[in-house]
Amino acid sequence: MTWPSCRRCSSLLAAALAAGPAVALAERAADTAAVPPPAGELPTEPFKFTTGFYRSASGGQPASTGLDVNLRHTGSVGDLWIGWFRAPAVAASQVRGGWDRTFTLGPVRLQPSLQWASGGFAGGSLNLETGDNWYAGAGLGRTNLRDYVNLNFDPNDAWMLSAGYRWSDARYAGMQVVRDNRQHPDQQHVHFVLRLPVEGGHAVFLDVLDKRGTVDTRPIQRTGASLTYGWPGLFVRLAYDPQVNFTSQNQWRVSAGTRF
Repeated sequence: MTWPSCRRCSSLLAAALAAGPAVALAERAADTAAVPPPAGELPTEPFKFTTGFYRSASGGQPASTGLDVNLRHTGSVGDLWIGWFRAPAVAASQVRGGWDRTFTLGPVRLQPSLQWASGGFAGGSLNLETGDNWYAGAGLGRTNLRDYVNLNFDPNDAWMLSAGYRWSDARYAGMQVVRDNRQHPDQQHVHFVLRLPVEGGHAVFLDVLDKRGTVDTRPIQRTGASLTYGWPGLFVRLAYDPQVNFTSQNQWRVSAGTRF
C-alpha cells in the first residue's frame, strides 16, 4: 500500500481532503509567510501558490510519491482556493477547492469553511474562537464520506478544541486537539504550535504532533513534527508524519510557497 486506505475503492488512496473540513490551527498558520497583516486587514499580496511533494514508505508496503499544487486567494469574501493532487504510481488524481472566512461577532470569531473534490466529495467545518491574548476555541467538521485524498492529515469528521496565547498576530503559542467522532473515534491528533517572527520580516513556525489511534487493529502512539521558515512572500516547510492518516506507512513532506 502506498497511500492510506480510501472508502469503497483501491486501498492506495487517502481518506480526507487537503486543507479539509477540520481546518487545523497548525495547517493554516504555517502557510503564512513572514509577518501577517494586522487582524482584520487584507494582505497586500492576495495570492498564494504552494507546491508540495510527499514521500510515503515503510510498513511492508511499496514506497510512493505524490505531488500537490494549490492556489489560494484572500479577499473581502474570505479565502478561495483550488488544488490538484497526483500520485502516478497508484493512479491517484483529484481536483478540489474550497472557501473559508473569519467573521467577528463581538467577542466571538466565527470560522466556517466549505470544501469539494472531484468524485463527489463535499465537506465543511465550523469553528468558534474567543479571547485576545489568551484565546480558546471549539469546532466540528463533517463530510459526506465520499472518497477523497487526505492532504490535511487530521481527522476530518471530528471535533476540535484549541487554546493558546498570542503576544501579537505574528508571535503565539498554542495547542489544538482534533479527534474523530464518527467512523474512527479512537483517532486523535494533538498539535503543539509555536510561531516566532525573525528580523527582516522572516518567521519560524514549529508544529509538534502527538498521534494516537489504531492501525491494523493495533493501538499506536507516535510523534511527528513540521518546521516552516518564511521570508517576505516566500516559505518552505519540512514535515515528518509517522503512520500517516493512521496507516502503516510513514511520510516525509516538503512544501514551498510564494505570495504575489
